[in-house]
Amino acid sequence: MLFDILTFVVEVAVTLVGSACLLRLAMRWRRMSMGNPVGRFVQALSDWLVMPLQRLVPPAGRLDTASLLGAWLLKLIQYALLLSLLGSPRWAALPVLALLGVAKLAVSVAIAIIIVAAVMSWSQNRTLLADVLQRLADPLLAPLRRVIPLIGGIDLSPLVAVVVLQVLSIVIGSLQGSLLGVAAGALAAA
Repeated sequence: MLFDILTFVVEVAVTLVGSACLLRLAMRWRRMSMGNPVGRFVQALSDWLVMPLQRLVPPAGRLDTASLLGAWLLKLIQYALLLSLLGSPRWAALPVLALLGVAKLAVSVAIAIIIVAAVMSWSQNRTLLADVLQRLADPLLAPLRRVIPLIGGIDLSPLVAVVVLQVLSIVIGSLQGSLLGVAAGALAAA
């Protein structure tokens, strides 16, 4: 039971801060201001990690490498802790496992953005939050909108995107599991 509680608490903390790092990365990539409510929230959660990393790792064009590195380091620490608790000898897989963990986290963040943006679009009230989320979701939905017609005036591209992203998440989880063998159950969920 203690193992489950510890892994849950670590997962929540890493997911919260790691998601903030990935949102920061996406907002910088889209050249969005961090002065909006989402940007301020993201900065409040991730500045303690990203700001020191920015001194070490410069951005590569529009790519905020410090935010990406921050998310990867969080996943690396999470999986190192889990591997040590499980007594797993597969330490060589740790960097790749952390990279897959960041990819899976990015998929989860994308799904959340798409769902919240879609639900907020049903409201006639345009808010700054809705605009920010829509700008973040648009690059994911635009290719699908070009090939999926409106059906009865309803845009099904968010649904298709969520299904595709869920399949991708399953594939990533399977890759994590294949790296770890028996210990995959505990780590694939993380």
